Amino acid sequence: MPFQSRAFGASFEVFDSPPSSHPMRRSVLLTAVALAAPLTAAHAQSRVLTAADYARAEKFLGFNTQPLVSNTGVQPAWLPDGRFTYRVRQPDGSQPMMLVSAKGVKTNCATASAQCPAASAVPTSRNRSRAPEVLSPDGSKAAFIRDWNLWVRDVASNAETPLTTDGVKDYGYATDNAGWVHSDRAVLLWSPDSKKIATFQQDQRKTGEMYLVRYKVGHPELMQWKYPLPGDSTISMIERVVVDLSGTAPKVVRFKMPADQHRSSVCDHINCGGKLADTEWFPDGSKVAFLSNSRDHKVATLRVADAATGDVRDVLREEVATQFESGDGEQNWRILPASNEVLWFSERDDWGQLYLYDLTTGALKNKITTGEGTVLDVVRIDEKSRTVWFNAAGKEKGRDPYFRHLYRIGLDGKGVTLLTPEDGDHNVSLSPTGTHFVDSWSRPDVPQTTVLRDAKSGTLIATLEKGDISKLLAAGWKAPTRITVKDRAGKWDLHGLMWTPTTLDSTKKYPIINYIYPGPQGGSVGSRQFSPATRDNQALAELGFIVVAIDGTGNPTRSKSFHDAYYGRLGDNTLPDQIAGMKQLAQRHAFIDLDRVGIWGHSGGGFATAGAMFRYPDFFKVGISESGNHDNRNYEDDWGERYHGLLSRNGTSDSYDAEANQALAKNLKGKLMLAHGTADDNVPPDNTYLVVDALIKAGKDFDLVMIPNAAHGFGAASNYMMRRRWDYFVQHLLGATPPKEYQIGPK
Repeated sequence: MPFQSRAFGASFEVFDSPPSSHPMRRSVLLTAVALAAPLTAAHAQSRVLTAADYARAEKFLGFNTQPLVSNTGVQPAWLPDGRFTYRVRQPDGSQPMMLVSAKGVKTNCATASAQCPAASAVPTSRNRSRAPEVLSPDGSKAAFIRDWNLWVRDVASNAETPLTTDGVKDYGYATDNAGWVHSDRAVLLWSPDSKKIATFQQDQRKTGEMYLVRYKVGHPELMQWKYPLPGDSTISMIERVVVDLSGTAPKVVRFKMPADQHRSSVCDHINCGGKLADTEWFPDGSKVAFLSNSRDHKVATLRVADAATGDVRDVLREEVATQFESGDGEQNWRILPASNEVLWFSERDDWGQLYLYDLTTGALKNKITTGEGTVLDVVRIDEKSRTVWFNAAGKEKGRDPYFRHLYRIGLDGKGVTLLTPEDGDHNVSLSPTGTHFVDSWSRPDVPQTTVLRDAKSGTLIATLEKGDISKLLAAGWKAPTRITVKDRAGKWDLHGLMWTPTTLDSTKKYPIINYIYPGPQGGSVGSRQFSPATRDNQALAELGFIVVAIDGTGNPTRSKSFHDAYYGRLGDNTLPDQIAGMKQLAQRHAFIDLDRVGIWGHSGGGFATAGAMFRYPDFFKVGISESGNHDNRNYEDDWGERYHGLLSRNGTSDSYDAEANQALAKNLKGKLMLAHGTADDNVPPDNTYLVVDALIKAGKDFDLVMIPNAAHGFGAASNYMMRRRWDYFVQHLLGATPPKEYQIGPK
């Protein structure tokens, strides 16, 4: 029997759920004792869904649909001479290696031949006790952390040498800790000649701690690490250094400047995509260029340090009213020492544009890109021809503004050329020679076509692969519908996707479920590339729902004003846009029932879901909130301070109060399920406990699933949580009875 807790008026049930690498072992469900309000007669639970209904829905999950797709997913592995290899699944299930020349001639390398390159040597026995290493450009050395200090290993001899000796606990070199990220990998950047390392000594000695517990038989394990929060008087700081390995003994050169904030213009860490962000070596290794970013992300200063002396000079500075970023997941600023120039990225005209500056004086020379549409990332710069290749979105009229296209332009701002003409999202990879590129383009409703193009003109050289979805279509799959609606104010077009049952009866009414991820660093739709399954959206639709994902205002890769639409008001979470969009869709499609609206999301989407149920309780009837950062005072400092601003206090309240979900929990009217992993080191579970406490104090009925020892993504318990999500919507939104304890997963 479940344990009855009189103090909290709740019952606990223990189920089997998995550790991270085993079938389900245990999870804990907390359900408020009070009964939910009875359904109306129109929504009475007269319908019963069977295991066969769930099995039919399950056919639309990725592990079932992906094997039905072939000839997609080309990822070129480039050779120095401009040739490349790749593997994709063929219709017969094989994955032969293909070799492609710069002229587009394909050779099947399924068997060894003189034309095919030798297979790369892959280590078969690696010392797994060794800390993660960062290999030097010439492959001769590998840097790593040991006991808070930086070490280097000679690859040929395996000899290990300490590079620093004064690192201590919480004041170590190259340490990888942003609170929500913490590992033993080294954060650094080798110089091009493999003789120097740019890194930092990170001071976290006075930074606040985070605590979590892993449960087991016997004493639980306490997890403790540095995790600064918004408003903390002391956060992580980095003291920049260069480690010179060129002499007889390693030499540490400290930059002659105060410690920098632990910030970057790219991500919520100084380690973005596995490398030290906002840092670039001069080609000869004599100097290091880097950005110093203010704690609130409003000021970015480009600086150059002398690698031998540590002398630092400021080159240019940009200050914005909200938050400065230098590109979409990648820094777009580049130093051009040969011409003594700097390529700079700014959104000062409301669009992400490229500018050219003087590297010595910091004076603006000229604007490079113009017009609507945002530069996403700089792909290549050819200083000799003074040409830059870049990806951008929103420059092609009449297309989804999130579609990526590749362009080239002169550094003087002349000769802009579209190199990927098709109406779709383009995923490109440029050859190391810069003469040609591989382009895999698609849309959510059109599978990938992969081509080889000339990098100067965009001329088609060869078509390499065309995605084959014939088996997928034969299995009953249908593409999601691309939708466009207006935002809350009727100002901007919002884009998204809609999934409907494959057996849709347009004369009937279907509940609608809003899948939400509000950003501000991403969106609900995610990638615009073709995928045979996007989360469980189509599977959920098969159970009798309309499912929508709408990218609301506040999402990136569009204009600056669009991205900053709810800056400083994180509780907005694009919810007015979601409501406006669904109302417009209901006007177009009579089969959408706006009296039965559900919503769910994970992480930021969990924050948005609970907010939807509390802020708009008469519109949203059922919500499932997973791993939400419900109060950003309890989430890592960098994210909240970047998108909401620094915490300021006014008497007994502060600037984050109004955005916290627990303050609004008393407004709940519908059915709400909260879920969290107890070992979530990204969004700690106390975020959900705050909401739970507020709901209990307000006397509200709700459901809670806590997954022991699960991290942010739930791991092996993901399918269990998916099934619970299906059950919850089926029962409370569809008004039907789900099959009991259906098991989702490959059979």
